[in-house]
Amino acid sequence: MNFPSKLIEQAVMELNRLPGIGKKTALRLALNILNRPEEDAEALGNALIKLRKQIQYCQTCFNISDESICAICNNPSRKKETICVVESMRDVIAIENTNQYYGVYHVLGGCISPIDGIGPEQLNIEALTARVADGNVSEIILALSPTMEGDTTLYYLSKQLEEHDIKLTTLARGVSFGGELQYVDELTLGRSLATRRPYNNMI
Repeated sequence: MNFPSKLIEQAVMELNRLPGIGKKTALRLALNILNRPEEDAEALGNALIKLRKQIQYCQTCFNISDESICAICNNPSRKKETICVVESMRDVIAIENTNQYYGVYHVLGGCISPIDGIGPEQLNIEALTARVADGNVSEIILALSPTMEGDTTLYYLSKQLEEHDIKLTTLARGVSFGGELQYVDELTLGRSLATRRPYNNMI
């Protein structure tokens, strides 16, 4: 692709590095930014810089946050005795959009995947068991994607948590096997949460 300007080329190359953005889409975005008022481009740039430099991760649940403790963990109306365990903050957003869940979360940061070199020690599992050991948790919802990696992680977590007197549940399989939670429609995900079942009944 030939560019009339090195500056346009640089902008396209940077945008093209984003997932799902091809060079044609990157060019269209760059030209759109160029045609907008200068203050719009500055606002976009400042927002991205602040996002990268100022975003934090909640010290309790590891969700993205503006503060050391996220808004969900800080919300007194959330049911702190129920923890929904998810792979990433994108899953938190997906579940929140269902308006079917009123507990808190724990973001693992991925799933166990030996082929990718990801073991339990790379995930926020120890922090989860510490939260449970505090004694204020009555239910853990294992809301992981129904994939081989997700099921491996479910099994590992169930073994880590079996010594605690808590209810361990997982999503109903309205979520198809092999899919990713973040791409499930809100109605299906909401129903899967509402009809969650004891994990021991799944194995």
